[in-house]
Amino acid sequence: MPALSRVISRTASLTAVAMLAFAANSVLCRLALRDGAIDAASFTTIRMLSGALMLALLAWPQWRRAGPPRADWRSVAALFIYMACFSFAYLSLDAGTGALILFGAVQLTMFAVALGRGEQFPPLSWLGLALAVAGLVYLVAPGLTAPDPRGAVLMAVAGIAWGAYSLRGKGVARPLAATASNFLYAVPPALILSLAFLNGVEASWSGIALAVASGAVASGLGYAIWYAALPGLRATSAATVQLSVPVIAAAGGVLLLAEPLTLRLTLAAAATLGGVAIVLRRR
Repeated sequence: MPALSRVISRTASLTAVAMLAFAANSVLCRLALRDGAIDAASFTTIRMLSGALMLALLAWPQWRRAGPPRADWRSVAALFIYMACFSFAYLSLDAGTGALILFGAVQLTMFAVALGRGEQFPPLSWLGLALAVAGLVYLVAPGLTAPDPRGAVLMAVAGIAWGAYSLRGKGVARPLAATASNFLYAVPPALILSLAFLNGVEASWSGIALAVASGAVASGLGYAIWYAALPGLRATSAATVQLSVPVIAAAGGVLLLAEPLTLRLTLAAAATLGGVAIVLRRR
């Protein structure tokens, strides 16, 4: 029993740290871009490069033993689209709003693929799905506190791309090694993106530090910690616990960035996260 208790405690601790890391990406990106400490293209490139270096360091023992996985160019493309759209969306979105749109788009993408593959959803799941969609529609509907439409669309695209990346990664034998390879292969497109926006380059030392923290710590270490936690979690638990990420990001935005916690965001979060939770539990 003490050994089981240690395993449960370790899994819970790793999961909590991973969720904090994932939420930190939203806060770090918004903090860097809000005050012009760095431009979105440079943030994307530095985040990708620092994440690739951290993941390569962590995956090196696997690479040396079994070699790096072959490039999955669709996964690489999905990763790059997620990273780029994520950064540009946070030029105009608050941390909590962006995280909620991202999370909602990821989950809806995965549900849509499940439906397309013939998975049967019971009536209560359809109700949850409708509630989640209604929450996101309410969040982005025109009004005084509505998020910037362009930022919302970019974040939705980022969520769809990350959903696609997650689906392609299901069943991968060595997820850490595969993620490290995908990050490395996505560095050249990120560099091309920076060249395309060369006239708008803005990179202070604080902005670079925030991008490195997002890439190396919140992304690289965050994914490694998450993969270490996954063996101790059931599939439903692993999906459900991610409901905490938009909430943590919103709290970080309020506490660290002095962002307002609007009634619209609160109601939209309750509807979206509640709807997703219903679907996950019924599945």
